[in-house]
Amino acid sequence: MNPSHPATCPDYFRWIHEDLRPWKEKGVTKQMVEAGRKTANFKLVILEGRVYVEKYRVSIQTRVEFTLWGILQLLRQYPGRLPDLELMFDCGDRPVIPAKNFKKPNSGPPPLFKYCSDPWSLDIVFPDWSFWGWAECNIKPWRNTSSEIQEGSKMIKWKDRIPLAYWRGNPKVAPWRADLLKCNATNTTDWSVRVYTQNWEKQAKIGFKESNLKDQCTHRYKIYIEGWAWSVSEKYILGCDSMTLVVKPTYHDFFNRGMLPLVHYWPIKNNNEKCKSLKFAVEWGNSHVDKTQEIGQAASRYIHEDMKMDYVYDYMFHLLNEYAKLLRFKPAIPPKAVELCSEAMACGAEGNWRKFMEESLEKSPSNGVPCSMPPPYDPLAFRGFLEKKANLTRQVEIWEDEYWAQEIAKGGSKFITEELNMRYIYDYMFHLLNEYGKLMKYKPTIPPNAVEVCTETMACKTSAKEKEWKLNSLVKSPSQISPCSIPPAYDPHHLQTFLNTKEEIFRDVEGLSRVG
Repeated sequence: MNPSHPATCPDYFRWIHEDLRPWKEKGVTKQMVEAGRKTANFKLVILEGRVYVEKYRVSIQTRVEFTLWGILQLLRQYPGRLPDLELMFDCGDRPVIPAKNFKKPNSGPPPLFKYCSDPWSLDIVFPDWSFWGWAECNIKPWRNTSSEIQEGSKMIKWKDRIPLAYWRGNPKVAPWRADLLKCNATNTTDWSVRVYTQNWEKQAKIGFKESNLKDQCTHRYKIYIEGWAWSVSEKYILGCDSMTLVVKPTYHDFFNRGMLPLVHYWPIKNNNEKCKSLKFAVEWGNSHVDKTQEIGQAASRYIHEDMKMDYVYDYMFHLLNEYAKLLRFKPAIPPKAVELCSEAMACGAEGNWRKFMEESLEKSPSNGVPCSMPPPYDPLAFRGFLEKKANLTRQVEIWEDEYWAQEIAKGGSKFITEELNMRYIYDYMFHLLNEYGKLMKYKPTIPPNAVEVCTETMACKTSAKEKEWKLNSLVKSPSQISPCSIPPAYDPHHLQTFLNTKEEIFRDVEGLSRVG
């Protein structure tokens, strides 16, 4: 055994048991596997240590090629140790096997391998292609990228980093990302967030000079927000020692289910209060710097140590081994399948594709054995883990609600004492009467029964208490300054936006009161 390789796998390996649980009792039949062909990009067969693939459809970019490359490297890492198996792999973004469709006895869900899943789906999660390089975005294989990010995180001490939240990415892939752009600083509002749009076509033209991951460890806080589904950017963001602000995700990959809020990341609401949630996170973090650093460092250790490339291979090894135990048929080479080998794949590639394959090539077998697979969660411990995760998230939400309640109280007090002082009340009356006077289309005249009013007469003819109030509010001398300058009228779009925002806030408050 490699002495640097601990005997027991990291705890997130336990999720392998959970992902394969739907097939634990009755196993996986040939028919179940074939049912996954509807969306699969390829069928993978391993027989006697050799790899065969039958391709059905192309993928986005080169996901198929680098996923297969990764599997070939697994067999070079642990030659002769993988059992015979047959599986379907879908390289798309979102899960496609809804659990609700397979609740009946003997319904037999397809065991389809994917990069991500969600709590309502049965897709089996597997490490994504980018661990062996994302050539289209010039992101190197994980071993090299992990080292570079760690180097980058040492360039600026955490306390010397910009005390704001940072995100760089493509906002066009999902509405919640586009919504994040609203949190950027404006002339009137600063949510302590800096969002930068990443144009990959432009980056390719300038040699990816502005997209180097090791140069992005400059802020105390980094934002992770999903794209169309999960995002491969997650591991790069978590590895900077900055506290990661995770906008509430829908999807999970193979490793992030082992992380906890307030231990590895800070949870952020994914609704119309996203900007406020981010603002509070930054305010809290800058007021609790030791704890904030602790969270950032815990995430980095998780990413660079518990998810180093050796463990990625071990996860693949154990997942495929456990899956193979469930097969109730003998795997066979499909008629249209071709055998794969690393040398042929790398020789047929060019540019970054070939470069990253050469960099991620496992040149010799591992000197050790895979880490020891942890046992499944017992039901009580599993429930306790999920409850702990939910309770920690709720704790942050409580702190956030209390913070904004205090801010609202401060804001209301400031509005009353500063913007509703008597000077502005007189100025409001002045401008209202002036604007009204401009609208008159006739010359005003004194009515026959009118009497002239003066301050002194009004004050003298009242009761003692009224007289006291009137004398106290008497303007004793003219103002030495002009009335404030009246702002221009709302343009119709801005007025409607203001009214809509106000209405949404009222609805949110009503919803919260009903929940309470």
